[in-house]
Amino acid sequence: MKAMIFAAGLGTRLRPLTDTIPKALVPICGKPLLSHVLEKLVSSGYNEIVVNVNHFAGQIKDYLSSHDFGVKISISDETSLLLETGGAIAHARPLLESGDQEPFLVHNVDIISDLDLEWFRSEWRPDALATLLVSERQTKRYFLFDEENRLVGWANLETGEVRTPYQGLDAKKCRRLAFAGIHNISPEIFSLFEPYGLGGRFPIVDFYLRACREHPIYGVVPGQLKMIDVGKLDSLHEAEALCSTLLATL
Repeated sequence: MKAMIFAAGLGTRLRPLTDTIPKALVPICGKPLLSHVLEKLVSSGYNEIVVNVNHFAGQIKDYLSSHDFGVKISISDETSLLLETGGAIAHARPLLESGDQEPFLVHNVDIISDLDLEWFRSEWRPDALATLLVSERQTKRYFLFDEENRLVGWANLETGEVRTPYQGLDAKKCRRLAFAGIHNISPEIFSLFEPYGLGGRFPIVDFYLRACREHPIYGVVPGQLKMIDVGKLDSLHEAEALCSTLLATL
C-alpha cells in the first residue's frame, strides 16, 4: 500500500525551532514528528511511502538514509519550488501511481493522533475520488458537507467567506466539519488536475472545491479522535502529552 507524508513545509509557526531544523524533525517524546508518522504508517501496512521535502531537505534525506523503517521510502524533491499540497501530490505522481485504482493515503507530518488507519481505509467508498478525515473540533475554517457527508463547499466563519461549486448553496444548512490533514485519494485524481485548470503550485483544497460537484469527495468522521496539529509552539506541550499517552498503550 502506498502513502505520502507532507514534510516540505517551512514550519514558520514553529520558529525559532525551525530556523535550524525542518518541521518534520521537530522532536516529540524524543523522536522526530516524521518518525512518529512513518512508524504509524508502517504498523498499518503501508510499505511504499513518499516523503516530500523542501525546507532543510538535506536534513530529512540524511535522517531517512540513516534510519531503517523496513519499507520503501522515496523522496519527492521540491527544493527548487515549494509546490503546496496539491502541487506536491501532482509532482509525486510517478511515485504514487501503481497501475491499479487502489487509493493512496496522504498524511501531514505534523499530525499526531490515535486514528486507526486501517479503519479509515475501510471507510473508502467505491465511487469516491477522495475521503477526508474530519471532526467536529472547533476552528475558524470548515469543510461543508451534505446529509450524505459529501463535500459541497468550504466556509471561513471569521470572514464569512464561502466557497462552493453549487450555486445558491445555503452554508447554514450544511454540516460543518474540520479537516484533520489525513486523506485517502484515488489515483484517478492525477488525470483531473489539468482539466480543472490546476498545475504547478496549488493547494489540494482548491482542487477539492472545484471537483466535488462532479466527483464525490466524502468526509469520514471517527467515533472518537484524539489529535494534535503540531503547527504552533504552544501545541508542543499538548503533543508531548498525547504522544506519551499513545506510547503507554502500545
